[in-house]
Amino acid sequence: MKNKNITYMTQAAMIAAIYVVITYVGAAFSFGEVQVRISEALTILPVFTPAAVPGLFVGCLIGNILGGAILPDIIFGSLATLIGAFFTWKLRNQNRILAPLPPIIANIIVVPFVLRYGYGVTLPIPFMMLTVGIGEVISCGILGLILAYALDKYKHIVFQNA
Repeated sequence: MKNKNITYMTQAAMIAAIYVVITYVGAAFSFGEVQVRISEALTILPVFTPAAVPGLFVGCLIGNILGGAILPDIIFGSLATLIGAFFTWKLRNQNRILAPLPPIIANIIVVPFVLRYGYGVTLPIPFMMLTVGIGEVISCGILGLILAYALDKYKHIVFQNA
């Protein structure tokens, strides 16, 4: 049991660290009304391990802080990632194509309101839902599914004891 807890915490910490690094490296296009946060591709990981749920949340939280986000973005943007990761985990035994939908939907709903009321972006909310949604489809949908396909070959090694 102790080994399983250590594995869980180690996986969560590694996922958080990878999310932070990718967000920080891609900061130029990870924030704003038109954003493609490449690190959101990692939201597919709850399909492989439940440790990804807290890992993604902590990674997003730290990534937002280091990226210079304002407090509402730090809180609500990170909660959107947590909600998306949790529901991806709930869908883990369903059709793999559905796995990216929770983070896409959570971010489409949350991020435009953060942009409007936190950052004062005056674009119409439906337009920002579209632009955020396109970025999420690219990162979670396309890149996330590519990542899932690549990890399927190695899941018995990478996510053992998960």
